[in-house]
This record gives sequence, structure tokens and C-alpha cells, in this order.
Amino acid sequence: MFVFFISGAEILVIFLIILLLFGADRIPEIAKGLGKGIRHVKDATQEIKTEIQKSAKNKGIDTKEISEQIDSVKDEIDDLTGSIKRDL
Repeated sequence: MFVFFISGAEILVIFLIILLLFGADRIPEIAKGLGKGIRHVKDATQEIKTEIQKSAKNKGIDTKEISEQIDSVKDEIDDLTGSIKRDL
């Protein structure tokens, strides 16, 4: 999977700019704050998933069956588009 289409050299330049802007002593604080923020978003996402699953279960919807059907459709699409991707 491509991550923002950024190469190693571009990441190095971005890191150097951050180093110049904030200084070496502030970078650990920034990283810690980013880590906490990412963790908060991850926890909120998991909480939303849990609430959706509880709501679906209360209404009698089988989420596992729906997930299996979605996965099978994804596999079929990947099989169909695989040759096209290889040709490109």
C-alpha cells in the first residue's frame, strides 16, 4: 500500500524542517502528543464499531454474515480486476 506517495528523501526533508522549526528538545513532546492523539482516535473508532455491532445485534442483524458476503464480493472483484492491474 502506498502511504501518501512520499519517498524516503521527502520524509528526510520533512523531518529536517520539523527539527529546524521546533528544535531537538521539543520533538519528543510533539511525538508523545501525536501518539496520544492517535490512540484517542483509535479508541473512539473501536467504541463506534462496538456501538454499531450492539445496535445491529439488538435489531436482529447478523453482521458476520454481511461481512462474509462483502468479503466474497471483494474477492470476486479482485479476481476480475487482477489481470487488468497486471497489464498496467
